Amino acid sequence: MNSFDSSIETYLSNIHFGHFATQSIEAITDWYTFKGLVLIPVLWWMWFRQDERREWRREMVLATVLSGLVALFAGRVMTHWLPFRVRPIYSTELHLHFPSGATNDAQLSGWSSFPSDHAMLWMAVATGIFLVWRGIGVLAILYAALVVCLPRAWLGFHYPTDLLVGAAVGIVITFIMTRDAIRTRYATCVLRWIERYPGPSAMLAFILCLEIVTQFDELRKLASGVSQHLL
Repeated sequence: MNSFDSSIETYLSNIHFGHFATQSIEAITDWYTFKGLVLIPVLWWMWFRQDERREWRREMVLATVLSGLVALFAGRVMTHWLPFRVRPIYSTELHLHFPSGATNDAQLSGWSSFPSDHAMLWMAVATGIFLVWRGIGVLAILYAALVVCLPRAWLGFHYPTDLLVGAAVGIVITFIMTRDAIRTRYATCVLRWIERYPGPSAMLAFILCLEIVTQFDELRKLASGVSQHLL
């Protein structure tokens, strides 16, 4: 445990709110409504805006969605292959007290804390919004930092370095995937396919965005249940 994480977690654990405020923060952290259902609709808004840069903007939206998928996949791979890190809420060496309601998420106990896939995914999406629409993008980044990431540290789900590294990786992924030399290799042909087949593409876009909002949780649980049954 490094002193940076330890000092910040100790400080955050000493911040106490009333019962209603604590439950509200737990709901904001847990519910998809306060994560993907805020940022993903902004991408749809950007997609349907009408101006002279419409094609470029739609390519950037496609690149942002792909960046989010890459970030989410990278986060899951890193948590699996990197050394396991116990989450603050389950760490016995910290001797800290976090809101009791947070300990109900038993699924987190077997999942490495480093890095934060939430930070990777939603910072990747927020960065894509920023690159297209600076004013709204600043708000998106602040939202991802203050509403998605910070409560996860306060509840003991992640150490600050989990969130900082996750956010940095997500930002870098989006910057790479949205560069002209890379983006045009895949986004242009996908955009042509969408224009040629608007019905199927809209259906697939809806399903894909739904899965990103839920971070593929139901599919992951289904796959885990099937694998346990087969094994």
